[in-house]
Amino acid sequence: MADQEKGSLINETRQRFKNTYLQDKEYDPRDVERLENDDTLVESYLLWRHNSVDEAVKMIDESFQFRKDFSVNDLCESSLPSWVLETGSVFLHGYDKEGNKLFWFKVKLHVKDSKTVLERKKYVAFWLERYAKREPGKPLTVVFDMVETGISNIDMDFVRFIINCFKVYYPKYLSKMIIFEMPWIMNAAWKLVKSWLGPDAVRLLRFVTRSEVQDYISVEYLPPHMGGIDPFKYSYPPLPDDDFQSPICENGPYASDSEMEAKEETESESKETIDSNHGDESPPRQKKVSFTEEVFLKHDEVDKTDGKTKSVKKPLTVFKGSLLHISPSEELHFGSKEREERKCLIVLSNVTKNHVAFKVRTTAPEKYRVKPSNSSCEAGSSVDIIVSLHGGFEASPQDRFLIMAAEMDQSSGTSSSDLSQFWKEVPRSKVMEHRLRCHVVVSNKPVLPFRENVLNSSAPVKNSDDLNAKLTNLVMANKRLGEQIDRCIWLQQLLISLVCISLTIACYTLYILPTNSQ
Repeated sequence: MADQEKGSLINETRQRFKNTYLQDKEYDPRDVERLENDDTLVESYLLWRHNSVDEAVKMIDESFQFRKDFSVNDLCESSLPSWVLETGSVFLHGYDKEGNKLFWFKVKLHVKDSKTVLERKKYVAFWLERYAKREPGKPLTVVFDMVETGISNIDMDFVRFIINCFKVYYPKYLSKMIIFEMPWIMNAAWKLVKSWLGPDAVRLLRFVTRSEVQDYISVEYLPPHMGGIDPFKYSYPPLPDDDFQSPICENGPYASDSEMEAKEETESESKETIDSNHGDESPPRQKKVSFTEEVFLKHDEVDKTDGKTKSVKKPLTVFKGSLLHISPSEELHFGSKEREERKCLIVLSNVTKNHVAFKVRTTAPEKYRVKPSNSSCEAGSSVDIIVSLHGGFEASPQDRFLIMAAEMDQSSGTSSSDLSQFWKEVPRSKVMEHRLRCHVVVSNKPVLPFRENVLNSSAPVKNSDDLNAKLTNLVMANKRLGEQIDRCIWLQQLLISLVCISLTIACYTLYILPTNSQ
């Protein structure tokens, strides 16, 4: 669709909504203002309704009415009862293989109760609104974990509300809906659910078993009962939706907000990096410190990255924030192992009149080095941040980076201790946040055929990371084989039982027929 045609549809939708609904109904003024100013929001309703203005206007009315009734714009942790937050029946955690955030529903923890259904619905709306503000327009993968689920856990009114959330209230946010190990007794209920979803959403349903769920979610984000290795267990507080941690700093130690644990670097990669940047200078000796000692990045480390940025591609896109302009705007592009593109550049530009403190966090701290990861940027200047893969790790679409920034007072110092104290005291409302996801550039090298892959799998392992990956794959393959064997044994026993029953009936029939004839 041409931009001009798209613009006219958006304007027509706005005008139709004003004339049809806005004069007779009351909505949250914040939602009406956003509709006036946000073309992307209007476009999302049009796309979900196949560019039908009439259907899009009805959808906007339903959505705005829901937001007003549930006070969605004012939903926060303090507005919800603590027992809802502590149940762990609904939460965001992990990513699927396409890089979409996972929205978990632990069905066995939900109990149908008319007295608490409103709070549970608000809890779902709270998570969706929280995600929509942080990741606008990026889809979610919904996972219904139905292990140990019974009739008492099924609440059709609650299920219908969840469907309406993605069908009406948050259009285009549903990537797919994975239903794991659905009991056969629920088949009739899900036939009704399919009728609610409509044809567009039905094709996003995925009914999976333990052996099939890994087609969509990797083992690192699956709990053990799904065949995964994710040790995550829900607990509150805090809310577990981000999982961002401080990455490895350039010199090797793991960093946190107030403490870092230093360790000796013995890898050849780090030695080559130091040699290439410092020439004949001997690399600085790393100081061993205890885990509780504080070690911070110094400002001169920012200047030392100049030599490294020459070999890294400059990002082209820019996100214009209130404190910093961040480039790239959405994605860090890493190459596959064959391409050997293991470094990316993030450019932060201060657009304020004061110093801006910044921190970089990631969901995969063991994979990445970030330099600098905790520093400040002078007014009107820029800082180059080098993000490089550590050791034998590979980038993944599930990996995310969080850039946090806050404006400092003119009286504030910029030393390591000053920055540490600043982050402890700065209000959350004054912190600007921006997220970046990883994009892996696939190599053009053809994939080896199966037999050749099998032959090459016996090649010597290069490092402990490769060995660990191979062992993990071997364990998972062994588990799947064990499950198939158990299933075959069960079928064999069932067949034997059926044969025995058939023989018994046949013998009894042969015995009873002569008796009747006599």
